[in-house]
Amino acid sequence: MCVSGVILCGGQGRRMLGQDKGWIEIAGRPMIEWVLDRLEPQVDEILINANRNIGRYDKFNHRVVRDVIGGYQGPLAGILSAMRVCKNDLLVCVPCDCPFFPADLVARMLNVQQLSAADIVSVYDGERNHPVFALLRTDLGDSLEAYLSSDQRKIDTWYKQHNYQLVEYSDAAHCFENINTPNQLVVSQQRILNDE
Repeated sequence: MCVSGVILCGGQGRRMLGQDKGWIEIAGRPMIEWVLDRLEPQVDEILINANRNIGRYDKFNHRVVRDVIGGYQGPLAGILSAMRVCKNDLLVCVPCDCPFFPADLVARMLNVQQLSAADIVSVYDGERNHPVFALLRTDLGDSLEAYLSSDQRKIDTWYKQHNYQLVEYSDAAHCFENINTPNQLVVSQQRILNDE
């Protein structure tokens, strides 16, 4: 089954002093490159959702899409933008600030989606949900646009309007740790050095 993927790089990076997190470096490489390396083997098409540094993202030769709703409205705005232009019936979303997600993420999500006929599948790590990691049917675009037009932004609330399932990753919870702060960046750098 063909699946599109979108890397969500459209946030303001407030906890990272306003930096575009896709371009923050870990071990000498920007996070966007780490995420691309993980996602490219798992999907048939990649989109990059970004609202700044568009020219820099263009160099990866994947389509760059801006939020269709202005004002940095959160991950759902980026997901909607990707839904409107992707080529396939299913879309996988991953954040740009979580560069070590599992190499079997899409396969495991697809398995849950096919067994349950789910509209949306996201990740549960054994302790908490990670809703920005999601597999969604792209024909949900009108529902999502209506939700955002009503000035709602909570991702879980919209998911629960549909057949929403979870894929469990309690065996790899550490793979879903976001890099949201300078301290978390230091910890991730150290992990890479220790693994080498």
